[in-house]
Amino acid sequence: MGLIGWIVLGVVVLLVLLLMVTYNKLVRLRNQIEAAWSQIDVQLKRRYDLIPNLVETVKGYAAHERETLESVTRARQQAMDARGIEDQAQAENMLTQTLRSLFAVAEAYPDLKANQNFLALQEELTGTEGRIAFARQFYNERVLVYDNALEQFPSNLIAGAFNFEAKPYFEAEEQSRAAVRVDFGQGGGTQPTPPPAGGPTSSAPPA
Repeated sequence: MGLIGWIVLGVVVLLVLLLMVTYNKLVRLRNQIEAAWSQIDVQLKRRYDLIPNLVETVKGYAAHERETLESVTRARQQAMDARGIEDQAQAENMLTQTLRSLFAVAEAYPDLKANQNFLALQEELTGTEGRIAFARQFYNERVLVYDNALEQFPSNLIAGAFNFEAKPYFEAEEQSRAAVRVDFGQGGGTQPTPPPAGGPTSSAPPA
């Protein structure tokens, strides 16, 4: 084999190696997104499990607040039935808003605010909301890295050839970014829980 032949062979080997490395990188980034979403899913299911007990507890003291209670139950079911990241995000934002309304109603019932079961559920829900916010942030960071890779050369060529598709962000509406929290001890209204520190870079959409 002549010199030109060796050069051609070397170029081919380099191209194959580049293809393998880039393909494996895209697969790894995509798998990280799926793993990040599974963490969100775990926390969402935990929230769904808490809500029925919360509604029943409130109903024992404020049964005539039927509209608010039904809104929470309906929003929970819609969130459980949602398919796709964008639909899920919209349903979760609606559920968060109805939960805020429920806690706002609870402030008018001193006996309910003092109920230990209600306080325990509220505390657990607040913790779950915080974990959802953190998992949402991590997921969106992974999506940013992956989507950037799909647009960069030469990985965009390989992504197109092997049908790697952009992933959507799990976005929260402005009024739904803070976790649900009601501080009965301070006698105030609904208080937002600040999101965890170390959010996505400014180039990422809001988590």
